[in-house]
Amino acid sequence: MLFSIITVTYNASKWLERTIQSVISQSYPRIEYIVIDGNSTDGTLNLLEKYKPAIARQVSEPDKGLYDAMNKGLNLASGDYVWFINAGDTLYSENTVQKIANLIEGKNLPDIVYGETIVVDAQEIPLGMRRLKAPKNLTWKSFRMGMMVCHQSFLVKREIALPYDLQYRFAADYDWCIRNMRKSKTIFNTRLILSRFLEAGLSAANRKASLKERYRIMCDNYGKFSTQILHIWFAIRFYASKWTKKTVS
Repeated sequence: MLFSIITVTYNASKWLERTIQSVISQSYPRIEYIVIDGNSTDGTLNLLEKYKPAIARQVSEPDKGLYDAMNKGLNLASGDYVWFINAGDTLYSENTVQKIANLIEGKNLPDIVYGETIVVDAQEIPLGMRRLKAPKNLTWKSFRMGMMVCHQSFLVKREIALPYDLQYRFAADYDWCIRNMRKSKTIFNTRLILSRFLEAGLSAANRKASLKERYRIMCDNYGKFSTQILHIWFAIRFYASKWTKKTVS
């Protein structure tokens, strides 16, 4: 079984090495490592040259943004599964890929494999588990409540993997996960922590744009009325949480 692990990066050399090392230090031998660089100018190319023997395929050229670069990675992949671990994010441990292989080897390979995620800061210090816990039984309807599985802990069988929709600049990963789940027949919960996600934070403007895109995606997949009702509930939950924190403090 071959895993295509894809890293997309642009001017992120200060984060990239930790990502590369987490992939190439895996105990599982059958990994096709692909790096898609958006023509960085910050020393990324020197870093990629350093690790060239461990990188199966590398592209360094201008692109139309993050999701265009991710589509390039998909087009180059030849593994049984595609898995995006972008600059700054890492696999959870050196045995993560081996543990996944042990769980699914010998079976009819599931279309999607998923697990949990730990959030870390810039110094790689764990900040705790991701706020949204992965459902025990994941379906495309699970994402009505938000992105219940982190993109970095979501593997898709390459033969069914769809391209990212470039009409979305900030939430194409949310849309991609839903569309792949709708297409899939089998979804497997590893019940493992699969990745460490670097909490970088969106700017206020980007966060607002991302939420608008997610709202559109939810309307398209779950219906406008249902989405509106859910957002009323999200707002009540948000303000109730803020009020609770305020009264406790």
